[in-house]
Amino acid sequence: MTGPLAGPRVVIADDQELVRTGFRMILTARGIDVVGEAADGAEAVAAVRQLRPDVVLLDIRMPVMDGLEAARRILADAPDCRVIMLTTFDLDHYVYTALALGASGFLLKDVTSEHLANAVRLVGTGDALLAPSITRRLVERFAAATPAPATPAVHRDLAQLTARELEVLTLMGGGLSNAELARTLTLSEATVKTHVARIFAKLSLRDRAQAVVVAYETGLVAPGGNDL
Repeated sequence: MTGPLAGPRVVIADDQELVRTGFRMILTARGIDVVGEAADGAEAVAAVRQLRPDVVLLDIRMPVMDGLEAARRILADAPDCRVIMLTTFDLDHYVYTALALGASGFLLKDVTSEHLANAVRLVGTGDALLAPSITRRLVERFAAATPAPATPAVHRDLAQLTARELEVLTLMGGGLSNAELARTLTLSEATVKTHVARIFAKLSLRDRAQAVVVAYETGLVAPGGNDL
């Protein structure tokens, strides 16, 4: 299957062969090119260096090198690569750290076939996988208890943002989508997207998921202070 529905080039990293095989079959059937597989974190890092995929499906818990360390190395070595973490727990305490490192989201291993393919395509376009409200709940749960990893690529000096950009970042941290931001600020969605893009550029953020993390880390949004 080829054409406009063809998705990004993908590497699947999981220590369970059945998981890799199942995901490969699902993605391939939907026109997404699985260019490689890895059984542990070290193999995943090597595969990304060799194959330069657009997206990596990366299990959090793997032998030799766990998914968090693999994600850190992959994102440092291939900043244009997008990482989706795989887990068996929807509130795995590693998820916050993964998002702060620059992962674009996470999936449960029992994800449906349609959701898996749509998620890979979404992240392949440069968007975050998680809805902002879901990301926010994860951050709220783990931000206080989980030390923030060293992320030198993420600059937390908010002084470089304009007043409007700071407002947009705060609202993103509160879980608002672009459409909701536009309504709240009485702006067009195109203008909101421009503000969001400038925030990403100024703070060296990969996507919306990381923007939500930064909003919490810098104190723009307080955990538990803005439930949806």
